[in-house]
Amino acid sequence: MQQIALNKETIDLYYMLVQLTDELSPVLAANGNTAVLRADENLSVYGDSDKLARVFNNVLKNAAAYSFPDTEIIISAEEQDDKITITFQNSGKTIPKEKLSAIFEKFYRLDEARTSNTGGAGLGLAIAKEIINLHGGTITAHSEQETVTFVICLPETIPYSDNFGQNPCKVTLGNGFLPAL
Repeated sequence: MQQIALNKETIDLYYMLVQLTDELSPVLAANGNTAVLRADENLSVYGDSDKLARVFNNVLKNAAAYSFPDTEIIISAEEQDDKITITFQNSGKTIPKEKLSAIFEKFYRLDEARTSNTGGAGLGLAIAKEIINLHGGTITAHSEQETVTFVICLPETIPYSDNFGQNPCKVTLGNGFLPAL
């Protein structure tokens, strides 16, 4: 992944997310799930459209695979300061904190007993994290009270490596950095 060249351009993020939800509607419908998009129609981001589409696809497929039947998956995107935040939220079994920290590792499967139901080799989220890192962004996961949330933060236009090392997806509090939510 680290040798992948990014072909960055300004992307119509709203349209990309609409297209993604349309393409995955049969996967969602299999369990009675639906995707709801909450974003400004004029929202755009600077990045590699093919690779970001792969990230969003991986995250939404995971949400579909692990959501409770007949529930909504909420996708929201918004501009905040110099960053774009995209959130995928679904209702599903709470992921224990000790497992939550490992879900972005290669070959990690959340629940081995569900391997045949959810498919995959445990690479989707590891690939997603690498692609987001290459874009100068962050991806985090949170889970509590049967709600699972993935938060992707991307620089709005200028990658942080071109911005004097400042990562717009982090905020400084005291002496350390915490991911922006």
